[in-house]
Amino acid sequence: MSYFVYMLECSDRSYYTGYTRNIEQRLALHQKGSGSAYVYSRRPFKLIYTEKYPTQRQAMQREMEIQKWRRARKLALLSGDLKGEGTVNG
Repeated sequence: MSYFVYMLECSDRSYYTGYTRNIEQRLALHQKGSGSAYVYSRRPFKLIYTEKYPTQRQAMQREMEIQKWRRARKLALLSGDLKGEGTVNG
């Protein structure tokens, strides 16, 4: 089973990074308010980035890594200036 690290852009232009096995289901939970209070209070949001990993541990580690980054580094990842295995969805 694969796991995904994802990044959302919230209505206040902040970024939220998480991981999941099922992106569509996770986005629905965020929309309902069950996924994250942070995202729920900043709706609407847009899925802007994903990366796929073979294990939960790898996805969790990558999520934590990205969460520690400053905005400039996240923007570099989104623009393709940083190496990543992800897909930009914006």
